[in-house]
Amino acid sequence: MDTAITVNNLTKCYGDLLAVNHIQFEVQRGEVFGFLGPNGAGKTTTQRMLTTLLQPTEGQIHIFGHDIARDSYPARQQMGLVPEESNVYTELSAWDNLMFTGRLYLVSRQEREQRGRQLLQTFGLWEKRGVKAQEFSRGMRRRLSIAMALIHQPTLLFLDEPTPGLDAQSARAIRDLIREMNANGTTVFLTTHQIEEANQLCDRVAIINHGQIAAIDTPERLKQAFQQVQSVEVALEPNGATHGAPLTALPGVTTAAKLGDKWRLYTGNPAALLPQVVDYARSQGVQIISLNTLSPSLEDVFLAITGQGIGAVRHNPPEQAPRRRKGSQS
Repeated sequence: MDTAITVNNLTKCYGDLLAVNHIQFEVQRGEVFGFLGPNGAGKTTTQRMLTTLLQPTEGQIHIFGHDIARDSYPARQQMGLVPEESNVYTELSAWDNLMFTGRLYLVSRQEREQRGRQLLQTFGLWEKRGVKAQEFSRGMRRRLSIAMALIHQPTLLFLDEPTPGLDAQSARAIRDLIREMNANGTTVFLTTHQIEEANQLCDRVAIINHGQIAAIDTPERLKQAFQQVQSVEVALEPNGATHGAPLTALPGVTTAAKLGDKWRLYTGNPAALLPQVVDYARSQGVQIISLNTLSPSLEDVFLAITGQGIGAVRHNPPEQAPRRRKGSQS
């Protein structure tokens, strides 16, 4: 499989702040690649460098073999970008937004009109083609923004937080469109806070923390590497909310979290914990409504790697990136 993106020693400094710390990774042609990280970890800075909106302090970026520091135009012609903040011109109609974007990318009139019709039909906006975007819902604007990014038929699509704030139906429609675009050959670089979204969509994910790549692999292999965040989930009644402290005290439980009417008990050995939970319920005279063992989720892995919350119990997160440039004196 050919490489779509190659990043080597990529670094960005803002004064003494090292925002992105000598990272390297590859994105293969035809994959959906997720880029995850907490706020301030370096996600947006990295994506802005990849899309030529921000100049790196150090390092190299190649897009389909083009060094974007020396030969950015052919690389940009193969990119589509859907930013987190809407880039739709609200005073223009859906059709005019597409035609304007097509002209920016030097798409011929015949081609942009043909593609514009196809895209609006695909995105369920054809009947609204003459309506100004200011009349659109947030989900409709998001779909229009993606259509604008595709008008020049890019082979690489950058998506920055495509679904937050959308209703469930619109978010699902966007995810389905991402799958369809990828099935048709588009490489997708997805920056998201939605961990489950990444789990559903991505072939591989990279987790960036304090400006450094903390992990990169397929979602399933990352989960397999974090078996210490397996769990037993139990719902008890009556008064299920009162059992947190004694459940957490059971042998083998590293931590517990209340999730709705259930308790999730994190453990390295779910099989040994199950009979203890049953014995506890019997001793207290309470009824077990549900009892399940759970493998680590991608969210558990993310929390463990970034040192946040319940998943971090037995994991030592990467040290915070230094505040000075590599090679500077303390």
